[in-house]
Amino acid sequence: MSAESMPESGVPEALETASPKPSAEPAKDMPLPDDPKLVFLAGLFLIAALTGAYFAREVLLPIVLAFVLKLLFQPIMRLLARVHVPRVVASLAVILIFLGIIVGLGELLSTPAANWAKRLPEGLPRLEQRVQFISSPLKALSRFLAHAGGVVSGAANNNNQSTPGAGLDLQGSILSGVQVFASGFFSTLLVLFFLLMSGDTLLRRLVEVMPSFGDKRQVIDISQQVETDISAYLLTITGMNLLVGIATGLAMWAIGLQDALLWGAIAFLLNYVPILGPLVGLGLFLAVGMLSLDPLWKAFMPMALYGAIHLIEGETVTPILLAQRFILNPVLVIIALLFWDWMWGVPGAILAVPMLAITKVICDRIVPLAAFGHFLEGKKQAMEP
Repeated sequence: MSAESMPESGVPEALETASPKPSAEPAKDMPLPDDPKLVFLAGLFLIAALTGAYFAREVLLPIVLAFVLKLLFQPIMRLLARVHVPRVVASLAVILIFLGIIVGLGELLSTPAANWAKRLPEGLPRLEQRVQFISSPLKALSRFLAHAGGVVSGAANNNNQSTPGAGLDLQGSILSGVQVFASGFFSTLLVLFFLLMSGDTLLRRLVEVMPSFGDKRQVIDISQQVETDISAYLLTITGMNLLVGIATGLAMWAIGLQDALLWGAIAFLLNYVPILGPLVGLGLFLAVGMLSLDPLWKAFMPMALYGAIHLIEGETVTPILLAQRFILNPVLVIIALLFWDWMWGVPGAILAVPMLAITKVICDRIVPLAAFGHFLEGKKQAMEP
């Protein structure tokens, strides 16, 4: 089958007609592999692949990020194609707009971020004084648990001194993740440009090398479902994160917290990391309120408002929008976040959920992996017709 015989969408017409529509019902036939050798070899392959991903993260991370960004920008590229904008021009325009937004936000937020970084060391005595009523009971409880567990007094002292170290470790982890992301940013843009410009060329070539008609149809079905589901997820999450950022910025401005735009941008970025991002945000807004606002009850307002906004978005609006398309096991989501944060740092935590979703789409459509795809699925909510 030649590439010339394929339509612009990258899918042969005969295969596009014959491609099965994704069923809303879970697969009933989910056989587990019964060959121990096959399971053993698959386990070795998985360990080898993850080991390679860990040591080659500086190369793989920009490539994976570029593929995910391509899925995010794919609807825009299709819209530009409908109005007959040349693909090279459209790709360049998308890259320049994306780069301009990042550079503009960085330039706009760098000054207030630097000012807060300078204020933090100066405000530590004030912060320690205001949280003393919390830290003292916690230290007493920690000492009690240490003695109850038969821990020697030296270990208890080390435990009391572990909090600053943990903060430094967290800060170092964040800085390391940002450095890795920044160092591979140019590579990401370069790969993204060629992915957008080439369109569906990779899919065409993959379909051409498949040995049978059924294999070709399966590849097309998987690629279409990955693009549909992940694009919808990324667009929905980005839109909701933008609303969360705007609402957080307005809330911080309303209570008199300086640099509301900075806090809105931070809330927008943190919301890309489910569970862990909002937890970091709660701690951050508590510290900022303690450093900046009086009286004490008002110092808790930034954290309370941020938490309320996140609860409305994370527990109500977003689940309704994604309920029928994107259902993952929350336990596996948090495990994936922790694992990929350890593997690739902060960018890995951001990419963890999209990669888990892509894995589920692929497993759902390959019979030997259907059981694993079902294992990744979360609890479906009953929806009224």
